[in-house]
Formats: sequence, structure tokens, C-alpha cells
Amino acid sequence: MYNRDIEASQTLTVYRADHFRVSNGANLGDSLGTSDDVALDDVYRLSPVANAVRLSVIARHDAPFQIGKDSEIGQPGADLHLDCVITLMSGTGETSEALVLVETDAEFDIAGVYLLPLADMQRRVDYVLVGIDTDGALQKFAQLACVSFTRGTLITMATGAQRPVEDLKVGDKILTRDDGPQTLRWIGHRTVRATGDFAPILIKAGTLNNTNDLVVSPDHRLFIYQRVDRIGAGRAELLVRVKHLVNETTIVRHEGGFVEYYEMLFDRHQIIYAEGIAAETMLLDTQRQASLPDDVQDMLEEFTEGHSDRSHQALEVQEALLKGHDVAAILRKSSSG
Repeated sequence: MYNRDIEASQTLTVYRADHFRVSNGANLGDSLGTSDDVALDDVYRLSPVANAVRLSVIARHDAPFQIGKDSEIGQPGADLHLDCVITLMSGTGETSEALVLVETDAEFDIAGVYLLPLADMQRRVDYVLVGIDTDGALQKFAQLACVSFTRGTLITMATGAQRPVEDLKVGDKILTRDDGPQTLRWIGHRTVRATGDFAPILIKAGTLNNTNDLVVSPDHRLFIYQRVDRIGAGRAELLVRVKHLVNETTIVRHEGGFVEYYEMLFDRHQIIYAEGIAAETMLLDTQRQASLPDDVQDMLEEFTEGHSDRSHQALEVQEALLKGHDVAAILRKSSSG
């Protein structure tokens, strides 16, 4: 059975609710509220002085979630609720989604409301509220943290052969770093708009000693072995989230159109090889499990005994250590000696 005690920590980019107000409609002048307070067809506008802030979230097994200690907004340790998913339509007819998050205090009163856009939002643009979904918030939130490869990514099989991820099948033997050949238990596929937090990140060929381009989801962690510790991590083996490596030249966010994501699940959290780079597979924790289809949820107890990343947990490099450097260039030199 998967480990229900794994808590997922994630940093989200959100707006304060009072920076997203009704400019026309029934609730004229009001800031964004909970699903009980908002009204369809109200027109919202993001304030010209609105600044995105970082909200640290700890996803626990039992709701509600919790605000992390390093959050730029909210009270660390306070409860955080996934209230709803709203659908917004711009003047051009394009629709986008956003999550409404609600912080509560010790008396269970609302202490803060936050808007988490799932696509880019522009200031001084009118957005009509056209949908309110109180059931799908957890699944949308889970998808933000999914570890996914994109169509065309070459995966190293147990035989050493390379196979596109979209051609993999349940039962295939795939080479892992820690446990040798392992059986693929499930592979998922979804297509999403390549915008905002769903936009993939492109690591250009050669950037991390990879032969070909590698395109993965933003929260994907790469395994890197340092011969020389140039970033001060204090260890040779590292796991680094690709979104922390973006430098706008050799590692870039790849926005526009749609992207096909593929998620891979093994008996335990694994490091595999994609386009020659060691990269993690899906970890079943309190957040990501909600993104799985119902039939897969039913299978979990059959094959995911102790699904955990404890062997890898201590290897992750926090973003604070990476700031102010072209980390990709440093790590490439470090891994080359």
C-alpha cells in the first residue's frame, strides 16, 4: 500500500483576493470570495498593483492542508482549504481556470482568500466568471505537482534500448538507478494547455550533458551527481526541481498551445533515465494520489507497498540554495569534474 503519511510540500504563486475584484455585476466592488459568495456572470479585474506572492502549502492526508513555514503570505501552520475551481472567460472568448484557496484561523474564521491561476492572467483585463466547481479542486491541485514526461521523450529500457514514453506499456521492464530493471505498473496520459504552472520546461540538448532536448513538467526533479560541490549542498548526490533551473537561455518555460504529459508509476518511487538524464518517476503522496483515475486508485493497495521517496528525500536541493546563480551551468561543470 502507498505511504499515506507522505506530506507533499509545494510552493504556489498566488494573488491576494482583494487584488481581484468585481468591476461589473451583482457583487460590484467586492473582492473574490468563497464559492458561497461569488456569482456567475460577475466581471472581475486584476488590480494594476497586484503582485504575485509565494504561498507554501503542505498537503496532508486529512483535509485541510497547512501553510508552510517559509510562505510569503498567510500564517505558517494555519489551515488551508481548497474551496473551488472557477472558470473565467476573457474578452477574446478564451477560458482559463483558477483555484480559490481559503485560510482559516484557530476559530475556523476566514483569515485569507487566495487566487491560484492555472494560466497566465493579465492586469486591466476583464474576466467573466462562467463556472464554479466545488468538487474538482483537489484533482486540479494534484495535477500541479504531477511528475510528467512529454510525448517523444526517450526512456531507457532494461535492455538499454530507448523507447518513446508514449509507446510504453504496463508490464514493460525499465532501467532504474537504484533497483535495476523494474516493472512499469501504470502509465497515465493527459493533454493540458501549456500555460502558467502547466507549461512544460525545456532543457536544451547538452545543458546537463543530455544528448537530446528534454521536456518535462515544472515540478519534475532531476538526479545529478556532483564531482565537485560548487553550490554548497554539502553532498554529491542531488535532486533538483527543473522549475528552479530556468535561466531563459538553455532551460526555458515552453508556453503555448497544448502539451501531452505522461506519468509513470512503479512499486516505489524510482529514478529512471530520460534522454540520458536521471529523472524521478511519480511519487504517491497525499497530493498526487488525487490526480489518479478511480480504477487506478482501486489498484493501489495491490502493488504499491510502502511507496515512498525516503531514500531520495534528503537529496532534494531547496530553492534558496539555488538563487542568484545559473545553476544549470554550475551543475553541468560540477558533474563533469
